[in-house]
Amino acid sequence: MTAATESMPKRPDLRALFFGFSAVGLSGFGGVLPFARRMLVEEKQWMTAEEFNAQLGLCQFLPGPNVVNLAVVVGKRYGGLAGAIVAPLGLLAGPFAIVLLLAMIYDRYGNLPQAQAMLRGIAAVGCGLLFAMAWRMAAAIKEKVFFLPFALLTVGAIAFLRWPMPLVMLGGLVLSGGIAWWRLGKK
Repeated sequence: MTAATESMPKRPDLRALFFGFSAVGLSGFGGVLPFARRMLVEEKQWMTAEEFNAQLGLCQFLPGPNVVNLAVVVGKRYGGLAGAIVAPLGLLAGPFAIVLLLAMIYDRYGNLPQAQAMLRGIAAVGCGLLFAMAWRMAAAIKEKVFFLPFALLTVGAIAFLRWPMPLVMLGGLVLSGGIAWWRLGKK
């Protein structure tokens, strides 16, 4: 075995896809995307940081939750159609059971001030996790000079100007696709 093959990540089977995404699904409250990135890029090394950014960008343009779309893409990549089914099933099965249980508990105790304070704290932690993941994703982009303006324009258009998100996404797609086509034509 050469050093190059030793450094390559092991190709996950269906069982590994199911349990890998199950661990992701059971790790996060208020969003599992940071946990998905950590599992895929840092722990299992099934994707590079750039692959994660590119696949997540694609998944955000597709209908449905982006992390579920990402599970389908990764599952398909490593396990074909069965992987595309098993990975999101692993992602959703555990949290579905837990949410049903928590819904029953919330229905009974949700009006207590302690429960409301706990939920506000959980929301703040979820927001912090998203900012930390965005910071890491930005650090992995090699050509920041070309991509940073798109991130700033998108945030400005949606957060400050309150433009409709589908129009911003469509405009960003046309603009970034045009620049990518122009840059590839120069090489």
